[in-house]
Amino acid sequence: MKEPTVRIQNLHKNHLKTRLIIFGVLALLLIVGSYFSEYLCPYDPYLQDLSNAKAPCSLAHPFGTDRFGRDMLSRVIVGSKTSIYSTLLLVAFITVFGTAVGVVCAWSGKRVDAVLMRISDMFLAFPGLVFALAVAAVLGGGVQNAIIALAAISWPKYARVARSQTLAQKETVYLRAARLSGCSTWKLIYRHILPNIFGPILVTAMLDIGTMMMELAGLSFLGLGAKPPVAEWGSMMSDTRNLLTTHPWVTLAPGFAIFVSVMVFNLLGDTVRDWLDPRNGR
Repeated sequence: MKEPTVRIQNLHKNHLKTRLIIFGVLALLLIVGSYFSEYLCPYDPYLQDLSNAKAPCSLAHPFGTDRFGRDMLSRVIVGSKTSIYSTLLLVAFITVFGTAVGVVCAWSGKRVDAVLMRISDMFLAFPGLVFALAVAAVLGGGVQNAIIALAAISWPKYARVARSQTLAQKETVYLRAARLSGCSTWKLIYRHILPNIFGPILVTAMLDIGTMMMELAGLSFLGLGAKPPVAEWGSMMSDTRNLLTTHPWVTLAPGFAIFVSVMVFNLLGDTVRDWLDPRNGR
């Protein structure tokens, strides 16, 4: 009976490995392609040609042109750099900041823990996107302010994950032994705590990329993110939303780019979660 079970487990591991490679390569292509987006555009994404305005999809312009005659494919490609790298910067910041706060809360004791956790509760008390809209509006819009607004509402999640994981590791036998051996606080955190809490935090961050991308696009769509003529998927959809019924390709092109990118990163996050799951033999 054990041999079929082992065979099934091996097949499942191979399937997970294949999924991880496929979605990892797709995500890497999106990241690298967006970095070199200026060189991949078939046309100048900011060049206006009013004689070719609102042209439908064709071989020359696969995504058509907008109201100013700008090639939509080129604008979608160049807009990927702003959309994807703004999202990655946001996720990286809230991951590092939230993890640091969570580790400090768990390690420092009840007073610091109580103060920082009550601060995180204050941020969690408001509806997330509504609070982000308020912060972005106060700051005046723009990509940087949109990142700050979303970072303000997103870091408590990572702080709570890091805090719970650190508390679980804090009283383990191996950590007590390391403490008795004379390890300093920073060495204990760097060599023992962080490696053991890295898995859950990584999974949370991977699954958050798609969510943060949609929320950044949402703020831009509402006029609180990137400002025209900067090519960014959310602002492009906002700028052309009144053409949805008459010239839908102008609005659907950046929407399709958001859909594909979010799907790739979400599938990669799901696969990483399954890969790191101890029940899968990792």
